[in-house]
Amino acid sequence: MNLHLTLGPIVSLIAGILILVMPRLLNYIVALYLIIIGLIGLLGTPL
Repeated sequence: MNLHLTLGPIVSLIAGILILVMPRLLNYIVALYLIIIGLIGLLGTPL
């Protein structure tokens, strides 16, 4: 059984957990997620 982890789902999972634990961080978590995904897209690293 091969387990292939990519960055997109891992970041989404961590962001979701943080939002559940501390809902007041929602704006910051969404902003960081979008910045990370944007940088990955610009650098050409596949998710």
